[in-house]
Amino acid sequence: MERATSAPADALRAMAGKPAVISGDQPSPPAAPGAMAGKPVVTSRSESRERMSKRRATIARRLVEAQQTAALLTTFNEVDMSAVMALRARQKEAFKTRYGVNLGIASFFVKAAVAALKETPRINAEIQGDEMVLKHYYDIGVAVGAAEGLVVPVLRDADRASFAEIEKGIRDFAKRANDGTLTLDDLRGGTFSITNGGVFGSLMSTPILNPPQVGILGLHTIKERPIGVNGQVVLRPMMYTALTYDHRIVDGGEAVRFLVRIKEFIEDPAALVIES
Repeated sequence: MERATSAPADALRAMAGKPAVISGDQPSPPAAPGAMAGKPVVTSRSESRERMSKRRATIARRLVEAQQTAALLTTFNEVDMSAVMALRARQKEAFKTRYGVNLGIASFFVKAAVAALKETPRINAEIQGDEMVLKHYYDIGVAVGAAEGLVVPVLRDADRASFAEIEKGIRDFAKRANDGTLTLDDLRGGTFSITNGGVFGSLMSTPILNPPQVGILGLHTIKERPIGVNGQVVLRPMMYTALTYDHRIVDGGEAVRFLVRIKEFIEDPAALVIES
């Protein structure tokens, strides 16, 4: 004889989207996400708060100011570093013996930037109201890393400085940035800036202006890449360069021309020495 079934109850469960449950077979509650059988779920996570230093707060404020007040645009190029690296290899021992400092790539780019700025003067300017203030001197800010963040001390009259003076100045800035002895005067009044993300391994980036300046040159890591030279593919040490500029007073053509001149000076250091 067949056992009677509770058809109405089963139908109600089906209409509610719930399966029928056979007596004595109760479903288990769902497991917590990420839980493993027989192991408790650990949900505690810790946080901590740290007040920004005055330097970090100032950096943050100026970066936001640059984004809000300038019409930022970035253009890129690439530079074959073969000639500069070969020159450094030939001269590094004699340079270190004579001047007591290593010959780095920074001095080449400072000199190249000054020469290119002379040909594109609006990149060495600032906006005051509805006027452009063109600077006929070249105070170049060079970004250096410090424990509390990047700072940009200024090389005064960089057009008059020798390669050795530039290298000594940058080394001194880096030392004083780390021991906290940079002064406000060291950081004021630059007309143009250079930042080198390549020392941290950056392949390409878009640097942010240091207001009221209207241009900043970004350097990046040097990588061997295949390029075409005289109809052949060869490996060369290449660097991407970037110029972020204020499009309110600097036109795209000027920005491209500036980076092209940087490329030409670096790829022919002899011309750079003559120009400086």
